[in-house]
Amino acid sequence: MARVTHAAPHLPVAEVKNRMRTDPRAMSRQRWLIIYNALVEPGPAEEIARHCGVSKATVHAVISRYNRLGVVAIETPGKGGRRRQYLTLEEEKQFLAPFFAQAECGEIATVGQVWRAFEQRVGHEVDDSTIYRLLHRHGWRKMMPRPRHPKSDLETQEQFKKTFQFWWRQQCPRKRRAMNAPYSFWPKMKDVLAVSVR
Repeated sequence: MARVTHAAPHLPVAEVKNRMRTDPRAMSRQRWLIIYNALVEPGPAEEIARHCGVSKATVHAVISRYNRLGVVAIETPGKGGRRRQYLTLEEEKQFLAPFFAQAECGEIATVGQVWRAFEQRVGHEVDDSTIYRLLHRHGWRKMMPRPRHPKSDLETQEQFKKTFQFWWRQQCPRKRRAMNAPYSFWPKMKDVLAVSVR
């Protein structure tokens, strides 16, 4: 016989049922449904899981957390979030402030400088993707001047654009065929075809 799964009576059944119906988030409603089933009809975790449309492991996890922590375990802020961050967003803004000031003065702030300063701040090495994501989060983008040779002359380039096509046509004239060239051999071809058909 399977082990019966019970939920601790932190809330009355009517309150659990009300929260199950009115919670705006689907994930929380599903958790309340698991708790409701464990309160009203305690049974094996497999049956509760089948009834609620979740896995047996989810039933065990939800009931265990609810029994230990109560309502707080069910009404969590959600699945998302930055749980593995080195710095909070405010700390990141403070960290990047000197680099923003440097960029406003016209100096170039490189990723290498930011990377070294960030590693000093956190106290260990970090991957380069961490720095690129940090800069992207705060609106930095790679800015470079257009490549242009220092000795280039715009007037000469414009003159070249205007005269090159004419110069090229003079260098490589096209050979034009005479208009009647295809028809000049037709009588000979007609005689050859007539002999081959006979």
